[in-house]
Amino acid sequence: MTDNLLAGQPPTTADGGTQLLAWLREMRRNQPIWQEPSGAVHLFRHADVTAVLADPATFSSDVSQAAPDDVPNFVEGSLAATDPPRHRKLRRIVSEAFTPKTVASLEPRIVELTNELLDAVADRDEWEFVDALSNPLPVTVIAELLGIPVADQPKFRRWAEAAITATNDAQVGEAEFHISDWVAEQLREMQEYLLAHAKRRLEEPTGDLMTRLATAEVDGVKLTDNELFSFAADLLFAGHITTTMLLGNSLVSLHEHPDVAAEVRADRTLVPSFIEEVLRVRPPITLTNRLVRKDTHLGGVDVPTGGMVVAWMLSANYDEDKIPAPEAFDVHRDPNPHLAFGHGIHFCIGAPLGRLETRIALNILLNRYQGIRPSGDGPTYHDAGGLFGVAKLPLVVTPA
Repeated sequence: MTDNLLAGQPPTTADGGTQLLAWLREMRRNQPIWQEPSGAVHLFRHADVTAVLADPATFSSDVSQAAPDDVPNFVEGSLAATDPPRHRKLRRIVSEAFTPKTVASLEPRIVELTNELLDAVADRDEWEFVDALSNPLPVTVIAELLGIPVADQPKFRRWAEAAITATNDAQVGEAEFHISDWVAEQLREMQEYLLAHAKRRLEEPTGDLMTRLATAEVDGVKLTDNELFSFAADLLFAGHITTTMLLGNSLVSLHEHPDVAAEVRADRTLVPSFIEEVLRVRPPITLTNRLVRKDTHLGGVDVPTGGMVVAWMLSANYDEDKIPAPEAFDVHRDPNPHLAFGHGIHFCIGAPLGRLETRIALNILLNRYQGIRPSGDGPTYHDAGGLFGVAKLPLVVTPA
């Protein structure tokens, strides 16, 4: 613990979060506002994290200046990396596709996809969860919404790995970062692919999200290629990476808390609150960076203009001052003020869709199987700062 702190490198979630959660607990108690050697200021308490996320005038989400010059700018135009007033205008372009009513209309298709994917492994009592269900389900849903070929899923998976790597490189708490040649190659390929589909939509408009992006105007001006690329990539990846990890984390939580699993099986009305508690204890995204717009003071630390602030949502979700008995997995927790989907203007636009996909998938899994448990050595977690989820989850299942 001390070595990690002195090195300025918090643990990753590669061990399932044990070391990181212990480190965050110590930081909340002893250094709730901590400046690492690079100068970045880390915030660990719920009140401090929400204050920063609710103040875009001081703490900017626009980290596009940190992107390398020789690769596609994958943050310019991203909803997650845009400040007001442009953020509001960009969000409006696609907000209609993510309203509760529109998302609810997707339920029959999500049910159909979930059953198709599980039918494909119905004759097996051992299979790998990420490949079989938790990745292809949300990828297919968001690809269909965007209007890009679902058959290109292998490309999306490869690009997602590149995006995760790039995100990891960007979450080091520094104002500049560099990415590998392989990641740069994947980003260029992804940019060419998405812009090609956008060009087709200009020539042959349809009702999908890609058409909305390709034809949209903000203040009378169409999106630049960089903005269009990063916006489409944002929807593609945010629309499936977080849900993939939420589904995996839900199965891990069912296994780790058998009493809760039995209660949820017996009373399916508890599934939504179960999902909220999974989001609290194992949020797919653990932290977010903000660039300081103007000299400011956080606790006992002066942060100059251009400085970096790292807001730990995972730590806030365990803050004893906000969450009673935070170490307990409480399916009846109400209220549950977790920050898994963010806070303020950048609250995740796809949250209703992720919740719906997870609720449907969990209910169908519980209907089909009386037993679901990890096999072999159990789950393999992403070894990437900022992300919390399984990369592989081999299962042993017993049909109902």
